[in-house]
Amino acid sequence: WVRGDRNARIALIEYSDLECPFCKRFHSTAQQVVDEYEGQVMWVYRHFPLEIHSKAPKEAEATECAGELAGNDGFWLMVDKILEVSPTNNGLDLNILPDLAEEVGLNRAAFVDCLDSSRMAERVDADLQSGLEAGVTGTPGNILLDTETGQALLIPGAYPFDEMQQIIDSVL
Repeated sequence: WVRGDRNARIALIEYSDLECPFCKRFHSTAQQVVDEYEGQVMWVYRHFPLEIHSKAPKEAEATECAGELAGNDGFWLMVDKILEVSPTNNGLDLNILPDLAEEVGLNRAAFVDCLDSSRMAERVDADLQSGLEAGVTGTPGNILLDTETGQALLIPGAYPFDEMQQIIDSVL
């Protein structure tokens, strides 16, 4: 799932947990990066639900269902909505996920069918495994990838925009 220009030189790959308060804070920073570096940086979202956040896997599945139903835009609308309303740290009532899906314009019945099937669990787990293989140990776990050189930097944590800007500028 990508925000920004898919042909951008830099990929900000974020491994995130929708119940993580630091991920919630970093979400606006990553959006600012895409906006400020228009055409130069794409934001790639990957799931990394932490064991301490028991609700995060189902929330991640909800975003995948949104993506299945409404493509890239649907995925991001659901991520944005969950992070907007979630108090984090297992505070979101999972029973409101269908309401949130409806709020972002998804077909409620189709969404519930997808979510109840748990068919997106493998996709969420695949993201988690790829993060572990890449060296991610917490969230947000970010990788800044220069798509021209293949150089990758692991950037753990919710860095503020000015620090992300310095790192991105050094790569560019």
